[in-house]
Amino acid sequence: MTEPGVRPAAAPPPPERGLAEAELVELTVDAVAPGGHCVARVDGQVVFVRHALPGERVIAEVTEVHRGFVRADAVTVLESSPDRVEPPCPYAKPGACGGCDLQHVAPDAQLAWKVTVVREQLVRLGGLTDAELDRLGVRVEALPGGLLGWRSRVRYAVDAADRAGLLKHRSHEVVPIDRCRIAHPAIQQLPVLTPTGARWPAAEAVETVASTGGDVTVAEVRDGVATPVSGPMMVREVAAGRDWELPASAFWQVHPAAADTLSAAVLELLDPRPGEVAWDLYGGAGLFAAGLAARVGTTGRVTLVEAAEQGVAAARENLADLARVEVVSARVETALARRRITGPVDVVVLDPPRSGAGAPVVRALAAAGPRAVAYVACDPAAFARDVRTFAELGWRLEALRGFDLFPMTQHVELVGLLLPPAGR
Repeated sequence: MTEPGVRPAAAPPPPERGLAEAELVELTVDAVAPGGHCVARVDGQVVFVRHALPGERVIAEVTEVHRGFVRADAVTVLESSPDRVEPPCPYAKPGACGGCDLQHVAPDAQLAWKVTVVREQLVRLGGLTDAELDRLGVRVEALPGGLLGWRSRVRYAVDAADRAGLLKHRSHEVVPIDRCRIAHPAIQQLPVLTPTGARWPAAEAVETVASTGGDVTVAEVRDGVATPVSGPMMVREVAAGRDWELPASAFWQVHPAAADTLSAAVLELLDPRPGEVAWDLYGGAGLFAAGLAARVGTTGRVTLVEAAEQGVAAARENLADLARVEVVSARVETALARRRITGPVDVVVLDPPRSGAGAPVVRALAAAGPRAVAYVACDPAAFARDVRTFAELGWRLEALRGFDLFPMTQHVELVGLLLPPAGR
């Protein structure tokens, strides 16, 4: 009973009901977000939606529930964006293959999507302003060859029925397919997949390669080891005016035009000069080192640092004719910290893995005193974090180019030019 003159306390509002897995919900899609999805909100709950476009009204099926957000697939489009197109692949849809994120997006809109992500990451994680990004003129350039038939290396998973296929999004479930539409035509013609009757007992994966030199190789992976089934163990690639020979399982850019595109961009931004000292960090088989060596000439010097055994062996073999190139087998952070490589150095190519270079490497590079660093990045978030570290040391991002090395997917490649403080 309430005392006279005292108002009863208001009843607390009922708790908001959270979304449940497999629930269907109608929502309006908001902005593009990193990861190949867009953001939406339902009763204040953040929803990351795949197979959607900004501004669309969709019915989405919840696929994952997490603390603070959920994931969902747009299964019905009620109001579509003018940028929506019919996916060319029948497996690029909810519940099927997760390899392509953007097949429902028109070509120009795919490039704009990636520009939006790059800008958002550089503002949020890199500390840049919109005005600085406008000055840089951030854009993403398409590569020749179109949106399909470009992927020169495809790894197929194998299911419990010994069938090769591709994985669902954020899942280990294998989707048997007839062919991958973004795979190189020579790979699409291989008798690897179920429609040909192919089965892969005891294999955990099947790797396929169609090199720019014309080699086509199929290898089965058992216990993490790839063994060729057909085609050569060593494949030939053609890039930067040179022939390259490397194991079929070694790292090489998957788009046929990528190696030439990135090499040209790096050399254009760095402008190496005769007699200069250059470092190629995370150098792989030596693509950038070869270009640097041609520019610095016989009076210059190039040091390549690589940790992967296959990369080191490929670099030493393919750059053997370049007497002024040294290949150092070490982790980059170890080589810098233990002075396996030491300054002074004039120009640096930094091409780290998806996780980025990290603050210790950035600080060590800045201390070495190069006049310029060309940073090749496959992840905008990691790139942005490293740009912030450079900025804390007084460096600035002077130029930035984006390339659509992975059409139909959310991935984008960046090449940035970083310069030291004035007067250095």
